[in-house]
Parts: sequence; C-alpha cells; structure tokens
Amino acid sequence: MTLTSQGFAPKKCMQEAFDADEHAQNLTRWQQQYDQLSPGRFYGRLDEISLPAMQVFKEHTGQALRQDCRVWADSLWLGIPTRSLGSRINGQSLEEHDVMCHPGGRDFELVTPEAFDIYGLVIRLPILQAAAQRQGVILDSEWHGSPRRRVTPDTLQAVSFLLERLLSHQQGAIAENVHQDILLTGLLELLKVNQTSKELPPSYAHRKAVVDRVKCYIDEHLEGPVTMETLCELTHVSRRTLQYSFTTILGISPLQFLRLTRLNRVRRALRNAEPHQTVTDIATYWGFWHLGQFSHDYKQQFGESPSQTLSTV
Repeated sequence: MTLTSQGFAPKKCMQEAFDADEHAQNLTRWQQQYDQLSPGRFYGRLDEISLPAMQVFKEHTGQALRQDCRVWADSLWLGIPTRSLGSRINGQSLEEHDVMCHPGGRDFELVTPEAFDIYGLVIRLPILQAAAQRQGVILDSEWHGSPRRRVTPDTLQAVSFLLERLLSHQQGAIAENVHQDILLTGLLELLKVNQTSKELPPSYAHRKAVVDRVKCYIDEHLEGPVTMETLCELTHVSRRTLQYSFTTILGISPLQFLRLTRLNRVRRALRNAEPHQTVTDIATYWGFWHLGQFSHDYKQQFGESPSQTLSTV
C-alpha cells in the first residue's frame, strides 16, 4: 500500500531550471510555453504538491516572461502573486491585492515581471462545488468571466500564509485529506461573492483584438520579414494605435515583440536541434541574416552564446 493510499501526505516536488521553456514543462499536467522578455540568464524554481483532485505550487521566475498557459479541463486555477504590480493576465494589468483566476481547458496568457513569485491553486470543479455546498458558501458566479479579482488584504495575507506553510512542511507531516481540506478553505475564501471583479476600459477589447491578430499573423510568417507597415495594414490601425495596443496588452512595443519572439524561437530550435543543424542554419531560418549582430543580441538576451546553447543539446 502506498503512502498516498494510507492517507499520508503525497510526495512533494522541487524542480529548478535554467531555461524558461524547460521550466514551463516542469509544472504537472499543464500545457505551457514561456518566452523570456528581459535580458540575462534565466533561473526558475517550482515547489509543488499534487493531490488527486488538487494541485498547489509556488513558482519563482527570475526573468520577465510572456507565458502561454492551459491547465487541465474541468478545473479552476487561481494565481496569487506575492507582488501583483507589473503582471498581466490576458492583457489586463493587476493591481495590489488582485488575484488571477481562469477555468481549465482554455488558453490564457500571462506577462510577468523579473523576480516574480506566485502561488498557484488548481482544483477540479466538482470538488470545489461540493465543498461550497457543504460549507454553505455562495460562490461568485462571475469568476469564470473575469481573470482578475480584488480581494481584501486580510484574506490575501491569510491564504498566502496558508499556502506557504503547506509547501514548507516536511514530507509526511500532514495527511492528504488535511491538505485538501485546508486548500479548499483557502479557495472558498477567495471565491466568495463579496469579492469584486473590475470593469475593463472601453479600449481593452479593440486593443487586445489588434494584438491577437498580429500574434496569429506572426505565427505563420515569422521566418520572413515583417514590417510595421504590414502589421498596420493587417489590423487596419495607425502606427500609434498599434504601439498603444501592444504596450497596453503586453507591456512592450510591437518591434520588441517581434525581436523577442524571434530570439525565443531560435533558442527553442537550438535546444531541439538535430545533430546536422548549425547555429547559422537555425538563425537564418528565423530571419537573422546579420550573424554577428544576432550572436550579440542572443548572448545579451539569454546570458550565453548560441553555440553554447547548441552544444548542450
């Protein structure tokens, strides 16, 4: 009989990574891809406890990132940053005492700053709904429609403290059913109807649509030249509106987005290269023709040369 089936605490897991995309793959049962936005060597750490119907983790990322994420279906994810300012979910900026919320089975996008720490909670929806009914808690019916929620400072502090204590306990110190009961209590506090979701500015929907249209286009054309004029024609907006849309939704300019997306795709290709492929092959495929400048930019962004990345394959 295993420890879990006897009711003891499941095995906790701590993983470290020195590449953003490698770090993205370490979170159990998530589908993720991370692009590094800020320059320098990456370091990430993940502390995780996984239960049959729930998951709790604390994630540290040293560099600013753009994250494409999806958690398993029929579940709910809540993200509790230790520092909200500078982060975005689906283009919506977080403020102090905000938490993030998103249903499973659907893609969402996070933009996070440097030196970012976040607690994550995932629960299967039937378990959450049954617990709310047992405890007489009325859940906010709007949680699935708004990715940001404002909670009281006391609630935020109490739930963060709870998660930190759970993650720092020695293995085997708490039984599995106690883990689940404690986590459910925290989740229900965050999802009560007395919490508030914030209204979006009128410009949000249009600006996000502009950015999403550009991202779809770039996914299909990034290996070739992409100009600002092309993107303005594609989205039927002026350069100024294009600029505002990107800085509002992603916190970076369209040109920065193009450059960083290309560099991250080169890094991903180098880390997955076939034995016959060279740095030159991969760099030119992704549109970098001036190899000296490319090598300089790559090393500045990731803290190592392209050939060093390739040699670790």
